[in-house]
Amino acid sequence: MMATTTAAELRELDNEALVAKLREAKEELFNLRFQAATGQLDNHGRLKLVRKDIARIYTLMRERELGIETVESA
Repeated sequence: MMATTTAAELRELDNEALVAKLREAKEELFNLRFQAATGQLDNHGRLKLVRKDIARIYTLMRERELGIETVESA
């Protein structure tokens, strides 16, 4: 299980890493939904966190697409 990711942490990733993170989160969401459907899910709050992570990643990808990303210099 991956912990929830902050937007600042996501901004440090390049596009390929972001896509990998998105794939990972979607896979986890699928597994959580499957567990919920079969009555095996212990932590229902995790569903909400994973959905928010996915939204956060999509938002960042869209910002980059539009060129409005706030670049934090290291």
